Amino acid sequence: MELRVLRYYLTVVREENITRAAEILHITQPTLSRQISALEAELGTQLFERGKRKIVLTESGLLLRRRAEELISLADKTEREFSSHDGDIAGVVSIGSGESAAATELPKLLRSYSARFPQVQFELHTGVATAIRDKLDKGLLDIGLLIEPVEIEKYDFVRLPQKEVWGVLLPFGDPLTEKDCIVRNDLRARRLIVTQRMKEREAKAWFGGDTEHLNVYCTCDLAANAALLVEQGLGVAFTIAGAVANYNNVCFRPLSPAITSTSVLVWKKYQPFSPAVQKFIEEIKHAYRA
Repeated sequence: MELRVLRYYLTVVREENITRAAEILHITQPTLSRQISALEAELGTQLFERGKRKIVLTESGLLLRRRAEELISLADKTEREFSSHDGDIAGVVSIGSGESAAATELPKLLRSYSARFPQVQFELHTGVATAIRDKLDKGLLDIGLLIEPVEIEKYDFVRLPQKEVWGVLLPFGDPLTEKDCIVRNDLRARRLIVTQRMKEREAKAWFGGDTEHLNVYCTCDLAANAALLVEQGLGVAFTIAGAVANYNNVCFRPLSPAITSTSVLVWKKYQPFSPAVQKFIEEIKHAYRA
């Protein structure tokens, strides 16, 4: 399986049409069709349902798209890691982060690092913790910013000084906005929007393990989605203050008793890194272990 053919495949997937994909790739439509047919024969499976106007991916096609994106991303990343010349530090550092107060540390790190190594570029990816860990483990990310608790055994890490404060996101005009903090009884009859993590860990602990009778309306991955639902009056959301600091149409109130979490910058143990990433890890250690 050649990377060139996988790039062809992803172009077809994106365009949903072999003729348009061939035009973009500057090859003939019959040539591209033969390449895709040969890929299907190599894998022993059908990748597309070919309709009159567009193609539709099969289950096998969806799986290959995900794997092809990972392989192409890793190949491109590897090429960039070897792009340094004459001892200069260059290349790309890939960082994954969720929405949190600790994420405000990243611009500070990038500013000080870029002053020393201006040729290095950065890729910033926002996502939930499970996606960030998955990409770290596959080598698609170099550094991850995660909220504890984290299964830290396979990572080296530095703990950041910020405390992530858990609370409730409310629409303006909600009676609970008149309170300085939210207690358990305030929420037992309310329609709740939670992250899966909050549902399984923080909310369960805060409610003393009694979460069976909570009215969970929706689970969300990112605070941005939760904020939109809250703004429309569809419920109140469990989240952290740092994730919603820039949302102006909703109101945050902390929990009582309080729940706080810490964040860590992590990278895989025993992982060989490019010079650019090694220098960035040194920057992290210097900034926080000092």
